[in-house]
Amino acid sequence: MLRIAGIQLGCKKDKEYNLKRALKLLRFAASKEVRIVCLPQLFNTHWFPAEINPDHFELAEDENGPTLTALREIAQKENLVLVCPIFEKTEDGHHYNTAFVIDADGAIAGKYRKVHVPQFPLWEERTYFETGDLGFPVIETRYARLGILICWDNLFPEAARILGLGGAEILFSPTANAFLSHHKWKTMIMSHAISNGYYAFRVNRVGGEAKQSFYGMSFCVGPTGQLLGEESGKTEGLIIAEINLKEVSSARNQWPVLRDRHPELYHQLTETSEIKGDA
Repeated sequence: MLRIAGIQLGCKKDKEYNLKRALKLLRFAASKEVRIVCLPQLFNTHWFPAEINPDHFELAEDENGPTLTALREIAQKENLVLVCPIFEKTEDGHHYNTAFVIDADGAIAGKYRKVHVPQFPLWEERTYFETGDLGFPVIETRYARLGILICWDNLFPEAARILGLGGAEILFSPTANAFLSHHKWKTMIMSHAISNGYYAFRVNRVGGEAKQSFYGMSFCVGPTGQLLGEESGKTEGLIIAEINLKEVSSARNQWPVLRDRHPELYHQLTETSEIKGDA
């Protein structure tokens, strides 16, 4: 059995405060024998994409910045695998919404850059983030093979399927969801688990920020879509799920969806972006 967890955070404009709060909850997770932990989308900053302000580019960090340095240290000390979504800046001046994966030895095992970047009121993300250029990698860690879809990515089942075909055992979905959207997100992430035969863990922000309220309600589902334990509430804290990775292969054998695909008939997915009908 393997214990995995999500951390719900109510984030403030003080990056140092957010990081200290995350580290405290990570130490608590380690004390509960958790081995893999995911943080919510852009966990170390306030929800700056709510507005367009060039000053917010100062919030970005590279992989040698203070946030990942501190997280690599605690990962190594506590033998944790961490999924760490931050505002990334690269050496050549690009900016991404990126989830770094830190392995249990403190090394960066890989990263995923958000591909589907929305732009509408209170989620002005294209102002800050370029389209991810790494595809949809499955990242090998000490304890499991991980896939990541950040928030809006989860509305695109093609991405979830690529991770399933790539051998992901756990999908982590760090989000920043507000308003009356929980039913949609729960249904989508459950469907990812069912149609790809992996565990799926949604980890959401909490707290009131910028004319909205992030509602938490994080949860984990198994590879047949069953909810593991209760959904979390709307406050800060740790949600733990106990999983058995053998259930991944079992689910895929019982429901051989990946085997029974017909990719030769799916050419429309890549040949055109045209939408017919009323869309």
